[in-house]
Amino acid sequence: MRTADPNYLEEPRGLFHGTAGFVALPRSTEDVATIVGICGKARVGLVPYGGGSGLVAGQIALTPPATLILSLEKMDAIRAVYPSEDVIVVEAGVTVATVQDAAQEIGRLFPLSYASQDSARIGGGLSVNSGGLNVVRYGMARDACLGIEAVLPNGEILHGLKRLRKDNTGYDLRHLLIGAEGTLGIITAAALKLFPLPHAVATAFLSVPSPDAALSLLGIFRDQVGETVSAFELIPDQAFDFLAETHPDLKQPFSTPPRWSVLAEIGLGAGNDAEALMGRVFEAAVAADLVDDGVIAQSGQQRGEFWSLRETIPEANRRIGSIASHDISVPLSEIGDFIKDASARISAIIPCRINAFGHLGDGNLHFNVFPEKGKTRADYAGKSGEVTRCLHDMVMARGGSFSAEHGIGRAKAEELQRYGDPAKLAAMRAIKTALDPDGIMNPGAVLPEA
Repeated sequence: MRTADPNYLEEPRGLFHGTAGFVALPRSTEDVATIVGICGKARVGLVPYGGGSGLVAGQIALTPPATLILSLEKMDAIRAVYPSEDVIVVEAGVTVATVQDAAQEIGRLFPLSYASQDSARIGGGLSVNSGGLNVVRYGMARDACLGIEAVLPNGEILHGLKRLRKDNTGYDLRHLLIGAEGTLGIITAAALKLFPLPHAVATAFLSVPSPDAALSLLGIFRDQVGETVSAFELIPDQAFDFLAETHPDLKQPFSTPPRWSVLAEIGLGAGNDAEALMGRVFEAAVAADLVDDGVIAQSGQQRGEFWSLRETIPEANRRIGSIASHDISVPLSEIGDFIKDASARISAIIPCRINAFGHLGDGNLHFNVFPEKGKTRADYAGKSGEVTRCLHDMVMARGGSFSAEHGIGRAKAEELQRYGDPAKLAAMRAIKTALDPDGIMNPGAVLPEA
């Protein structure tokens, strides 16, 4: 145990800063159980820490008293691989990228994929039920998990590392702990699903006139290629402008960015011609007046360049400096009207630039609001809360969510109280009280302390 390094006290965007304390670095599940047991007896709060890449302050305590930061980074073993079962068992501190590499070594795919995958760890990803680029085909983090091992608030070890697809033996504590953000226990290991590795992949940037056209284009993709659509990203011209401003060396697919574009990828088994199939989809989309231009990647290098552009958008956003950032979802059929209406409402509050991009295939948008060119976020002091309230009100009115894939943490705990269903909130508090009566597990995250 050592005094907390500054890296443990700040989230990636530097918007939240934690209180000083100590950090524990266990190397085994038994170590975690011992630490949790000691903290329980002393009633000292525990904040679980994975890769520190979370964006809602779930990994840092914002207010005194100081808590113990429990980092799982030393628990980074791949315990077992079962190729015939398409299963890998890993400890919570293994990075997402490491699991991807281990899967690829046996000709399999681990589908979780997002910009922070080199630092994000499996325990944290499961704790917030992370999403990413491939949700449209493979689902969220919980959909990739068969079983978990965890330490409960009383220090007992939950031995749930089963590799079964079917197990109807009572309450599914795995799904209770996944997405709980460390408030009900510490995930220490997981049995994860692997999938066939696509051998024929095609990736394309396609210019579309509107988000509604992009949604219709998704329908054509599904008609033509079924469920082999691995990713379907909506990107506005504002994102390309930010990339040109902050990363001028990145090669862009269009000489003049279209108002809207889609980055789509399909993955098929061996023996298929994915590029030819992508070409047929393109022709059908042009005939339907949904696409007027496009670029299909002609090599693995070009495909990598396409995805590098997409994955650099969050970094470009950080360099520009947002007034307010939002991780939202709305029903697919609502996306076009929502973007139009929300953009108009926000622009009426403040003159701004809006970068609404994200995972169109699963309804998740990152709707981010930026200063006018030549201004900074400091010029909009006091406006962030008003913008966020307006946007979240519109999201919830359309049956959406104000947190699509980043979780609640501490940053959105009050939003959950504002918008959450009373029956759900009461049930959540009852579960929290039953499992963690002393409130030591990630205090203040998800549910504000009473």
